[in-house]
Amino acid sequence: MMSNKRIQELELVMEFEKVEECFKEVSSWIENVGRKRLKETTNLDDSLEMLLQAQKQFKEFDLVASEYCKRGQEALKKMNQWEDFSFVDVHSYRAKLQAYEDQLEEFCTQLDETRHRVCETVRLYEFFDKVRQGICCPEEGVKS
Repeated sequence: MMSNKRIQELELVMEFEKVEECFKEVSSWIENVGRKRLKETTNLDDSLEMLLQAQKQFKEFDLVASEYCKRGQEALKKMNQWEDFSFVDVHSYRAKLQAYEDQLEEFCTQLDETRHRVCETVRLYEFFDKVRQGICCPEEGVKS
């Protein structure tokens, strides 16, 4: 029985090391690239043309960022098995895992919020551009 317990502990530690390696990579990318790119989108440009360019750049970033979020979430799913091992002394590992989970959740939430904000800002600017065109050039507005 003790031998089985030790084997399970070792298996969990080995699995955690694999997951931790993945999380270190995801965490490093979030801190060194992801957060900086999200901050760049806090001040969006005032013209529709510039805003559309910013949206295009954000979409490219969003694809990469979403992939990192997905990888982190998949790694977390692998570690859900730890919930069943209350007899194993894994408290320090759970604390690390919780820190990774919190960081990933915060970043993914910020990514979702930024995606929504960029999309809504573009829609608003497009609407105002149509209104402006309708006011400045009513004949063109009617023809469109």
